[in-house]
Amino acid sequence: MVLTDTINDKKTASMPSLRHQYRTTLGITLDILQTCMDAGVNGILVSRVSQKANLSHNAVVNNCQRLVDAGMVRTVRIKRKYIFTITEKGIKFFYELEKFQDTIKEINIRY
Repeated sequence: MVLTDTINDKKTASMPSLRHQYRTTLGITLDILQTCMDAGVNGILVSRVSQKANLSHNAVVNNCQRLVDAGMVRTVRIKRKYIFTITEKGIKFFYELEKFQDTIKEINIRY
């Protein structure tokens, strides 16, 4: 019985954690800004942001509202559709956030 416990402990110790690593707010913000950057000056529909950033519609709307309030994203409503466009301030923040992400990856810290 002790031998099997030791073998099981070794197996568990060598196996990587299978827990799902959730994104942080900064990670989600970076994904949304990246999507808006990729869309260019024409902007992007909320449904496309949802698909590309892998977020629910409500999560995209809530996070984009935060970015709109901060002046990083502009929103235009055409009939029942919302189109998001990144602003100059959002572009600057996006590049700074990318630099931060690169630095964090270099020193192996999860943010």
